Amino acid sequence: MNLLWVVFTVVAAAGQTARNAMQRELTESLGAVGATHVRFLFGFPFALAFLAAVTVFTHGTLPHPEPKFWLWVVSGALTQIGGTALMLMTMTERSFVVTVAYLKTEPLFVAGLGLLFLHDPLTPGMVAAIVIATSGVILISLRGGAKSGGVRPALFGLAAGASFAISAIGYRGGILALHLPGYLMPATFTLAVGLVVQAVVLTVYLAATDSAVLRAIFRLWRPSLLAGFTGAAASQFWFLAFALATAASVRTLGLIDVLFAQMVSHIVFRQRTTLREAAGIVLLVAGAVLLVYSHG
Repeated sequence: MNLLWVVFTVVAAAGQTARNAMQRELTESLGAVGATHVRFLFGFPFALAFLAAVTVFTHGTLPHPEPKFWLWVVSGALTQIGGTALMLMTMTERSFVVTVAYLKTEPLFVAGLGLLFLHDPLTPGMVAAIVIATSGVILISLRGGAKSGGVRPALFGLAAGASFAISAIGYRGGILALHLPGYLMPATFTLAVGLVVQAVVLTVYLAATDSAVLRAIFRLWRPSLLAGFTGAAASQFWFLAFALATAASVRTLGLIDVLFAQMVSHIVFRQRTTLREAAGIVLLVAGAVLLVYSHG
């Protein structure tokens, strides 16, 4: 089987780690919603540029999607925005590490939804890999002293993970609904449409509710532009992976972004890795290796 999706997923996870770092820098000036919108507003022009480049490279024409495509992609775009809002609500209720633990249940939701709506196959090896890798990430995230904090934040966190899972299924469903040969054009076209929808929706929302944040975003256009490019590039690789493998496989292997974050924390900030985190890393790597092996 073509394992190019593994390369795409690893690159996407690394790019996502870099984008998250840039968004954290912008949060102090723009707030959580403003920093989130940077990803869409400054990302969609790059997605359109990627689409133009792919069209020229493949000597092709733009797809003429059926209504089913729009249903998949708009659902994916809106649930990704909703997942982000629920994630932020969880963070106001509980600590960051607890929030991450809830969010990383996403592959479990993706596996079930992918099987239900897209008929994506699930082998016993893939199921075991998803459970092992997810357990490893939760172990890394729930450091000593971190508590779940009650039903409310748990519901918010799990709802956020489910929303991101629906988003992943929506985007993969959109890619498949194009019925195009290859993976470059369907992945790139779907990404461009999704980012345009998100940019329009959040721009209208901020213009109506908090125009000051919208003005601040444009004032910080230089760092926002870099964050937008990094986010669009990471998303491009996510979508390329979605075009080649099931959403469950991609999002499970994508959990290695936690490993990248651990590496940055250890190398840049000289933070020591605890025994609990080390055990979680072992489980995460074991799950990732088993997942790739299951596709072999």
